[in-house]
Amino acid sequence: MSKRIDVGDLNVYYGSFLAVEGVSMAIEARSVTAFIGPSGCGKSTFIRTLNRMHEVIPGARVEGKVMLDGEDLYGANVDPVTVRRQVGMVFQRPNPFPTMSIRDNVLAGMKLNSNRLRKSEADDIVERSLKGANLWNEVKDRLDKPGSGLSGGQQQRLCIARAIAVQPEVLLMDEPCSALDPISTLAIEDLIGELKQNYTIVIVTHNMQQAARVSDRTAFFNIAGTGKPGKLIEMDDTTKIFTNPSVKATEDYVSGRFG
Repeated sequence: MSKRIDVGDLNVYYGSFLAVEGVSMAIEARSVTAFIGPSGCGKSTFIRTLNRMHEVIPGARVEGKVMLDGEDLYGANVDPVTVRRQVGMVFQRPNPFPTMSIRDNVLAGMKLNSNRLRKSEADDIVERSLKGANLWNEVKDRLDKPGSGLSGGQQQRLCIARAIAVQPEVLLMDEPCSALDPISTLAIEDLIGELKQNYTIVIVTHNMQQAARVSDRTAFFNIAGTGKPGKLIEMDDTTKIFTNPSVKATEDYVSGRFG
């Protein structure tokens, strides 16, 4: 299922404002790529271009290429809904549908895609997805209870289960642990390590230690000043970024001198 992403000279605009400029990178299949950098440098904006989620904001547009195994995600006849099915997303704060049961939360994407499922098929998807998110054993006896009744960490794993239920090729995570306690954060990090066996994973994080723990490659973004576009400064194997980066700004950031 997992697929490679190639980005070529990507500019991201909101109206006339250039938010992210000139990003080119390769994101390898079955790996974890972390985006790091100070607040406002374009990490979250850029990650949203990888499944066209930024387009929900009026006036948002891109120039350049985003290729998923050679297919242009911004091609003339490409449906953004199809893109978002291939490239799933998990957000900062857990956002299960509050009026839906745990089971219905997992199946929400399938139903949105108009998939008519037999009960046995639905049961299999729920179990597979919750097991994939390391949540099955904790909730298997209360699938009909509201998803909002779970703890924060469980809710985030429920959102991951919902994302993988539609069997995407890529999973984007925008600061998935920023609202969680340390124990829940560890559970999500362990899960990321397991999920990369089947998915291409991209994670935005402000936590340097988290980037070092979970990612194979790290991309450092920075911004020259307020009102300037965010830019990709350096991307390399995570070990190199944190021990011997090529650019001084990267070294200053990962060592805590700014940001």
